Amino acid sequence: MKFNAVGALGMGLQLGLLALLNRLTPRYLLATAAAIEITLLHNFAWHAHFTWRDRAAESGVCRSFLRFHLSNGVVSMVGNLALMPFLVETARIPVVAANAVAVLACSVVNFLLGDGWVFEEQPPEERR
Repeated sequence: MKFNAVGALGMGLQLGLLALLNRLTPRYLLATAAAIEITLLHNFAWHAHFTWRDRAAESGVCRSFLRFHLSNGVVSMVGNLALMPFLVETARIPVVAANAVAVLACSVVNFLLGDGWVFEEQPPEERR
């Protein structure tokens, strides 16, 4: 439930940023990438301090931040940027709606990576 709450906040942020940035540039993929990166920073902070607070403290914030960007960041960036041209140009879905579909498509993989690798639970003997 915590992951979903943070995800909903992040999705709202990403879609709002994309709507704004898409008005400033005709390059919707550039606007998408910028919105994703800002949202990644937002989501990491919430996940580290709310969703997996106990695990983030165990594994260290810097390590978790690096892992978050290497996993959720790559999945979100590659997934969104791969899906958006098909959804926007082929399926003719408006940019913001297409991005909502792309975000949802990546969310399950991002949860599994966050829970199992980024903020992995440390065995009792490895806890500091």
